[in-house]
Amino acid sequence: MHPNSSAESMAKITKRLCTLVLRLMAVAATLLAAIVMVTSHQRTSNFGISFEVKYNHTPAFQYFAIANAIATVYGFLVLFLPSESQLWRLVVALDVVITVLLSSSFSAALAIGDVGKHGNSYAGWLPICGQVPKYCDHVKAALISSFVGLIIYLLLLLYAIHTVLDPLLLKKT
Repeated sequence: MHPNSSAESMAKITKRLCTLVLRLMAVAATLLAAIVMVTSHQRTSNFGISFEVKYNHTPAFQYFAIANAIATVYGFLVLFLPSESQLWRLVVALDVVITVLLSSSFSAALAIGDVGKHGNSYAGWLPICGQVPKYCDHVKAALISSFVGLIIYLLLLLYAIHTVLDPLLLKKT
């Protein structure tokens, strides 16, 4: 038995454990983002006019919730993939897709959230967060959670690329 084999084995286990923890955190963050967004609603009345705001009244928020749900399911399924499986090369490609999906949905929801908070004087859109603060707080919490998930998926993607490409680079030298 090679003297460094136990150290290499321990390093491999540590890397696998760190990846597992990061993937669990990503699943938790995207699940929380989806749940908080889907449960965001508030009914209020101004000047005798009653209205209700919900996430599904805005296509960008619907896209956001669906994208986070997809990332949650994907992240959960990857947890059960054996560490020695050849499917990990596919996981790199799917990590790219999930990272881009989360990034685009976060950007769309953030843009709509900004309009809700600040309005748009050029378009004549008034801010609504003064009338529905509970709703806006839910949207803000969902955005923060999704951003955390996005950062974790980005880290996982960079690590996966490094893991897949590193052996290829070592073979050439």
